[in-house]
Amino acid sequence: MSAAALDLSIVWPALLAGLLVTATHVPLGIQVLKRGIVFIDLAVAQIAGLGVVFADWLGFEPHGAGVQAAALSAALAGALLLTWTDKHWSEVQEAVIGVTFIVAANAAILLLAANPRGGEHLKDLLIGQILWVRPAELPAVAAVSAAIAAIWFGAGQRIGRIGFYLLFACAVTASVQLVGIYLVFTTLIVPALATRHLARHRLAWCYGLGALGYAVGLGLSLVTDLPPGPLIVCAMTALGIALVVVTVSGRAA
Repeated sequence: MSAAALDLSIVWPALLAGLLVTATHVPLGIQVLKRGIVFIDLAVAQIAGLGVVFADWLGFEPHGAGVQAAALSAALAGALLLTWTDKHWSEVQEAVIGVTFIVAANAAILLLAANPRGGEHLKDLLIGQILWVRPAELPAVAAVSAAIAAIWFGAGQRIGRIGFYLLFACAVTASVQLVGIYLVFTTLIVPALATRHLARHRLAWCYGLGALGYAVGLGLSLVTDLPPGPLIVCAMTALGIALVVVTVSGRAA
């Protein structure tokens, strides 16, 4: 097998994983920005990660059904908690989200403290291992992403606060083990933030920015042999800044 073919066999599952994450996170990110709860994805993703760490601590197989159930249960519990705090303590919701993130992160560190590979597990949870996504994982993620997108575009305005939080928890759980917490946050917020001045075709611009960010980051990783996660974060952010500059300049002109 040639080096080019080998590179392609590694990149296409990673790129497809990134596109699946983008498919669900872009519309949810626009809503998160609108609601002013920007850091909710970090909190829910970290809670889902805590579920993964807890399942690993209990001895479940990585990527097995037990780990997936633990991650989803933790994320849904976190979403319900944040729904309750949003209803009763809405004036300090952003602070509550921040505290929730910190507690979940430190609980995960404590569970990993006795694990000789704990540092590696924590790194994988944060920056992900997108280049090691297995093609066999993608059909299930695609099915979940399609269901989430169908619910959001079909009934997004009618699902209410609790419905939004639960749908958000499912989306984050499906993506955090694929791409890591940092990429989950970047995919959710950067496209929505970069297109906030666009009145027309905003969703299409968001999708294009997310897809291009993953493609450029993965391409740079192959060329430079640097970690793909941080490169995708930096590439998507740089493209977002460029888009903001162009759109703001166009409005000023």
